[in-house]
Amino acid sequence: MNDYRFEDISQGQTERFTRRITGEMMEDFRALTGDENPLHTDAEAARERGFKDRVSYGMLTASMISTLAGMFLPGRNCLLMEVNSKFARPVYAGDELTVTGSVTKIDPIFRTIDVKTAITNDRGEKVYRGSYRAGFFEEP
Repeated sequence: MNDYRFEDISQGQTERFTRRITGEMMEDFRALTGDENPLHTDAEAARERGFKDRVSYGMLTASMISTLAGMFLPGRNCLLMEVNSKFARPVYAGDELTVTGSVTKIDPIFRTIDVKTAITNDRGEKVYRGSYRAGFFEEP
């Protein structure tokens, strides 16, 4: 876990990590949310609608943004204030995702940063793009 303080952050600063989506993660998300949409739960139904397999939950993919902010950029001293998400392609169990964030704005008055985000799969396809604003809540 990174421990960046507000003064440590610079425009263009970038962090990234990778995570593989598993069927177990999808089942856990299903149990947590109660989302029983057949595109996520039934491979045959998903294939009938033109997908290669069950589609991972978009919000499971978007949840990686919480990990990016809370663990990497800026890490322990932040609280997400706003998240904007756009889902560009489906994600499937077995896909390894690379989650990237780059600082685009620093606001010294409100002690916030804006971060542009992207998630790509292991085939180099962008599956998600968005942004977030994080506030700093550092120990005195």
